[in-house]
Amino acid sequence: MSESLRHRLRALPDFPDHLPFFDLTRTPADPVALFLQWFEHALAAGVPQPHAFSLATATVHGVISSRMLILKDIQAAPGPAAASSGSAPSAATEADALPPQPAAWHFASMCTSRKGEELNGNPRAAMNFYWPQVGRQVRLVGAVTTLDAAASALAWAERPGADGHENPQWQLYALHPTEIEFWQASADRHHIRHRYEL
Repeated sequence: MSESLRHRLRALPDFPDHLPFFDLTRTPADPVALFLQWFEHALAAGVPQPHAFSLATATVHGVISSRMLILKDIQAAPGPAAASSGSAPSAATEADALPPQPAAWHFASMCTSRKGEELNGNPRAAMNFYWPQVGRQVRLVGAVTTLDAAASALAWAERPGADGHENPQWQLYALHPTEIEFWQASADRHHIRHRYEL
């Protein structure tokens, strides 16, 4: 059984014959911009549910679990605060000196679920989008925060088939990536990776 399965698995195709070209010299500075480019390409290529991703979480003891979820939104990072009217026009504010913050990637779940309990005890996670029709993956790692009750209630109300009933246990989360890696398969097996460290 094992030998037969091994040969069957090896005989399966990995990726389609024609893969998109990934030009590393033309990648945008903002990883969200590149993600949206790839997302639109995945849609055009007929990838089913390109907004689906694997979410990996872990307990405080490092026991890992993963499951598939749907991306709810990407919230742009806030810009630096404007200088107060009393400050000199040429003086940099403290906010200007801070490094830019990454965008927040939203997903939702029951806070009483396994992933909800794991995020409560260990608020870090990894996302992975996989689009086999174009041989692409996008991986994100970062801290996770909870959004407020109003945002969570809106996310519940906007679900397909929502019946108007409230669900206070439905929680909207935001992953704040410290690393985003874009992976492009290549026919010559020299797969291409482009990583943003945030």
